[in-house]
Amino acid sequence: MITSITAVRWSVLLLCVLFAGLSGCKRADQARTGLPYPATARIDHVDTYHGVSVSDPYRWLEDLDSDDTRAWITAQNKLTMPYLEALPARNRFREQISALVDYERFGLPASRSGVYVYTYNSGTQEQNTIWVTDNLAERGRVLLDANQLRADGTLSIGRYTLSPDGKKLAYSLSDGGSDWKTWRIRMTDSGEDYPEALEGLKFSSVSWSRDSNSFYYSRYPGDSASGYDDSKQVSIYRHELGAGQIEDQHIYSVPDHPTRNPYPFVTEDGRYFVIKLMDGFRTNGMYYREITDGEPAGETVRFLDYWDARYRLLGNKGSIFYFSTTNAASSKRIIAMDLNDPAMEQWKTIVPERSASIEMASMVGDFLIVQYIVDATSKVEVFDLSGQSVRQVSLPGKGKTSGFRGALSTNETFFRYSDYSTPPSVYHMDTGTGEVDIWQRSATGIDPSVYVTEQVFYASKDGTRVPMFIVRKKDVEADGQQPTILYGYGGFNISLQPGYSSAVMAWLEAGGIYAVANLRGGGEYGDAWHEAGTRLQKQNVFDDFIAAAEWLILNNYTNPERLAILGRSNGGLLVGAVANQRPDLFAAALPGVGVMDMLRYHIPSANARAWSSDYGLSENEEEFKALNAYSPYHNIVAGTCYPATLVLADANDDRVSSWHSYKYAAALQQAQGCDNPVLIRIEVQSGHGAGASTSKSVTEDADTWAFAAQVLGMELPLVVATHSEQHQQIDKNIVNADE
Repeated sequence: MITSITAVRWSVLLLCVLFAGLSGCKRADQARTGLPYPATARIDHVDTYHGVSVSDPYRWLEDLDSDDTRAWITAQNKLTMPYLEALPARNRFREQISALVDYERFGLPASRSGVYVYTYNSGTQEQNTIWVTDNLAERGRVLLDANQLRADGTLSIGRYTLSPDGKKLAYSLSDGGSDWKTWRIRMTDSGEDYPEALEGLKFSSVSWSRDSNSFYYSRYPGDSASGYDDSKQVSIYRHELGAGQIEDQHIYSVPDHPTRNPYPFVTEDGRYFVIKLMDGFRTNGMYYREITDGEPAGETVRFLDYWDARYRLLGNKGSIFYFSTTNAASSKRIIAMDLNDPAMEQWKTIVPERSASIEMASMVGDFLIVQYIVDATSKVEVFDLSGQSVRQVSLPGKGKTSGFRGALSTNETFFRYSDYSTPPSVYHMDTGTGEVDIWQRSATGIDPSVYVTEQVFYASKDGTRVPMFIVRKKDVEADGQQPTILYGYGGFNISLQPGYSSAVMAWLEAGGIYAVANLRGGGEYGDAWHEAGTRLQKQNVFDDFIAAAEWLILNNYTNPERLAILGRSNGGLLVGAVANQRPDLFAAALPGVGVMDMLRYHIPSANARAWSSDYGLSENEEEFKALNAYSPYHNIVAGTCYPATLVLADANDDRVSSWHSYKYAAALQQAQGCDNPVLIRIEVQSGHGAGASTSKSVTEDADTWAFAAQVLGMELPLVVATHSEQHQQIDKNIVNADE
């Protein structure tokens, strides 16, 4: 049971935000902190959860469109932005990151009927472009350039999918980083768009009919005039090319459950219309209809309605469907099911569960390509459809792979590989012969040989063995004095594998250490590893992160005055919770777009409520107790000396609402018990992170590193090598090695 009591002095609220010291306002002690924090009104709001009274003095900041909140944002940025701009390392990091990000980046090609599309960025373009070609030996031509659609780079390309005939590309655009997407259809030969635009979509892709004249998608209820309501379930619609969205045919809505969302998929052979139902991240269901005369017909068959595990459809051969699943397999297995006899006891295990978890699997031609994760690095194996191992895929090193998608009618696939010092390159593979060729190699001004990546294993609080990567330049010694960034996530079955980042490389180039802890809650060791960091066991994630910091200190890499913690989204929650629990252990905390109010995170939308599979809900008494024990916003104690903190927020964030960061920053500024700064950097034209323009990303990364460098006492090199100078140095190294 939850009840609320609110009493607000709204008449002085706006003035409290704008002016310090006004009667009726409470604020952080300016003399104590040395920073003129904007005065933030505290209101007398109390919620009662299961008999427990919980204060929420900054509830008013949840009204994102109010004049009061907007004034607060302006006031905070007027403090934060000049502070960051004045940091000695800021321009140095901007120059370094700008140089490092200036390299060609290629996406994985998608192909249908001999037509290939892929994303491309020359390096300095604000947004990616989409290119099209019918010959992979040639680059082809630009099909879609988001940079031409809006000059300031705030319009980005989201998902896209080719029609079976390769003649149309359905693509989505995001405005200002929003999860809301507008879908258009472009002809791949002429580059012209069909007249219609589809709205009301967030996380749905589209699935084409076999005749390429229509597709299926899922949208929220509403319309373009009144808006779309993402607190409700999506429904599936069919769109005919050239028609207005208002004419789209309703295909399916969930009739008997309030939180399950249906998404469509047409099998490649055109025989089945598959409905994937999502409700959180632990389990899902699948239904189907047979397709007759090009349309879903007949009854909806609930062939996977157990809600006992996760099931991902890889493909089909007639009525035989292939799935990867956690059913009876924490680390996943691959099964075959005959729709003519879909009972669980008739399923056949094709690829059994192993100790190594299946990170991803795909079906290309007559082969199953399985990407395993072994101690957080990729291993790839190819099987035939009987489950016989065909070959291991040779990889350039111990890093991360992605891709391996393709049609069932071909043996062609593409994959990408990267690690901490190697930028992502794209490879082409023939699944029949196993031949692998480089398609596009990304060349940067970095020499990988001057870096070292170590993997260590440490014991968490309960003795659990946890892996961690530590990356540094070879000449950076472990002398206990090195400025170190510790990064973590620990949620939603997401595995942190080695991957290249221009921003991280700039930190390493400056002489810092970068560490990544593979915490419980992720997927590094299968479903059991994930489950051990969820709901009533979420504290395990924080214990793992704290133990990682203690290991780095004990093993003489750094010390508490030289250690910062970084995380975004669920990782922002991680940073906030751990900084509360062990403020003595870290000099700086860098929480980005975090989930900070764990008692109300699920209020804004059905999307957020889906996170309850990891977090639980405050409506449930036992889960409330667990959430209330670590919720970052609710566990700030006045007078405590917290680490220097830079909160990173995006005003347009409609995934993790920005009010989480606002409330957390306001509470932390009020409570800070020492002169460590507490600042919030609010980007007013971006969302949760995806689709951010190159220049905005570079600036945010430079601000973040400059803040960390200042707090950690990093001594920066005086000279930043230009991009061309770095390439010349690598050329010299190659020549010297040959001699």
